[in-house]
Amino acid sequence: MAKGKKKSNEPKGRKITLKTAKNAVKLTMDGKRRLDLSNMEITTFPKCILKLCDVDELDLSRNMLKKIPDSINKFVNLRLLDLHSNYLEQLPEAIGHLQKLQNLNVCNNMLTTYGIPHTLCLLKNLRKLNLGMNRIGTVPPFITGLKELCDLWLFNNLLTHIPPWLQNLPNLQTLNVKCNPLPLENPPKLDPIERVECLFLVRKDCLCSECLKKCKEERDRLKERFRRGSAQGKKITADFIRTNSTEHVNEAA
Repeated sequence: MAKGKKKSNEPKGRKITLKTAKNAVKLTMDGKRRLDLSNMEITTFPKCILKLCDVDELDLSRNMLKKIPDSINKFVNLRLLDLHSNYLEQLPEAIGHLQKLQNLNVCNNMLTTYGIPHTLCLLKNLRKLNLGMNRIGTVPPFITGLKELCDLWLFNNLLTHIPPWLQNLPNLQTLNVKCNPLPLENPPKLDPIERVECLFLVRKDCLCSECLKKCKEERDRLKERFRRGSAQGKKITADFIRTNSTEHVNEAA
């Protein structure tokens, strides 16, 4: 090491070559071209993938990215952009140029309200927006411009207020605001419609520690609810049998 140079504490990420990126392009079940570079220890946005900007889906989730460059606007055909489980503190304003984008997942990052650009409202075809597990304190008002939005996830943030105008989004079907410091005395009166269209199965070693913890907590909660339901069902069944048995004895007498 040269004299005077300090050893960097930054993690040394994996370098992605154009060949690696080309090999990561796969066809989805519905015929879309998907560039999947998830869980590859990437620390900086690979410039080489700009040569593959005609893909329909881009997955850079579960990496160590801190910034997405403005050159993301080259991916004009993107229908899906998955950036969940990185270290992003803000999104570039250029994201507003992705006019065909329908699904944006930035869950489990370090985004604040100010890290979400107002140009997001330009995504007129956006249907799914996942902002869960970030540091968002207020819902950005420009979300009202997303008229096609069907599913909005804001769980595990720092929200203390849910603006009533969210209910005016004409196509909104799912609104998840769980695990926010909302005042209990004034809960939001929102329709509890929540539909699951896709189920993604991954190995637990592919999940970050925070995601794995959330999954385990949800699993334990469902197990407890099932246990209580089963116990109640057995009690009802037992009472029913005893009642019938008594009546049968009385009839025989």
